[in-house]
Amino acid sequence: MIRAFFLFLVFFIIGTQVHAQLISPSKPDGFVYPPGRRVDPDTILIEAFYDPVCPYSRDSWPPLKQALKHYGSRVSLLLHLLPLPYHDNAYVTSRALHIANTHNANATFSLLEGFFKHQAMFYGAQTQLLTRPEVVGRIVKLGTATLGNSYRHVLKSGFNDTKSERATRVSFKVQVQAKKQMYLIGSNIERHSTSRGVYGTPTFYVNGFKLPDADTPSELGGWKKIIDSLIHPQKVQDFSDISYLRRLALVSDLSSRIVSQIEYYFSDENLVSDDYLKSLMDDQGWVDVFFIAEFRRVNQSVDR
Repeated sequence: MIRAFFLFLVFFIIGTQVHAQLISPSKPDGFVYPPGRRVDPDTILIEAFYDPVCPYSRDSWPPLKQALKHYGSRVSLLLHLLPLPYHDNAYVTSRALHIANTHNANATFSLLEGFFKHQAMFYGAQTQLLTRPEVVGRIVKLGTATLGNSYRHVLKSGFNDTKSERATRVSFKVQVQAKKQMYLIGSNIERHSTSRGVYGTPTFYVNGFKLPDADTPSELGGWKKIIDSLIHPQKVQDFSDISYLRRLALVSDLSSRIVSQIEYYFSDENLVSDDYLKSLMDDQGWVDVFFIAEFRRVNQSVDR
C-alpha cells in the first residue's frame, strides 16, 4: 500500500509526457526574508502568499516573523504577492511593494508592515469611493512616513514606470496559473516548473508542499510544530499512521531523492552509454513517465 502511494507520487511530481506554454518571469518570483539571506538545499523554505490589504494575511504575519527569528538561518521565507480582486486597492498596494523592492529589499517588508498596521486607510467600505490618484497619494504619504523622505520620489515616480506595472502583473499571473507541477524530460531539455493555482490569502507552502487551511499556524507554537517535525524527522513504518506534518517531511525527502535520480538518468554522463533509455525516447526526445517509474533505482528510492 505504501509503495503504491509513492509510485503515484512519482507520477504526480514528475508529471506526464506533455508540452506546455509557461509564462516565465524575468527572475524567480517573490521577496526573500530576511533580505539577502541565501537559501541553500538544507534550509527549510516557507513560501507565503499575501495580500497587503487582507486582514488574515495581516494577522498571520507576526507569528510567522517570530518563527523566522526563532530558527534563524535554518528557515527562510519567500513572500509572494497575491492581490485578490475582491479586495479594494490590493493591486495598487502590491505594486507599491514592487516599487520599494527595486530600490531596497529591506524597504519591502517595512512597507508591508506599514500596510498591515494602517490597513484601514486602504481596505473597507470607507475606501471604496477613493479615486486612483487619492489611493496613490495615501501610499506615498504612508511610504514616506514609514521609509523616510527619500521614498516620496521613489514611490511617485514608480507609479509612472511601466516596469513596476509589469512586475506586479507577471507576479500575479505566476501565482494564479492553475497548472500541475510537472517535470518535462527530454534529451536536450530538463525543466522543473512549479506554477500553482493559489486563489486565497494567506496560503503557505513548506518545502514545496501546501499546508492545509486547518494546519495554517495562528501562533508561534503552530509554526514550531511544523518546523521541528522537519528538522528532526523520525523514520516510520506505517505511512497511514503518521500525521500530516510527518508525511510532509517524508514526502519532501522522497521527492528530492527521486528528482536527483532522474536528473542523473538524463545527464550527459549517463546518456552517453545508456542505450536503453535512449531507445525509450520518442522522435523529440521525450520519455513517458510510466517507463521512468519502473526503473530499478527509482523503485529503490521508493522502498528505502
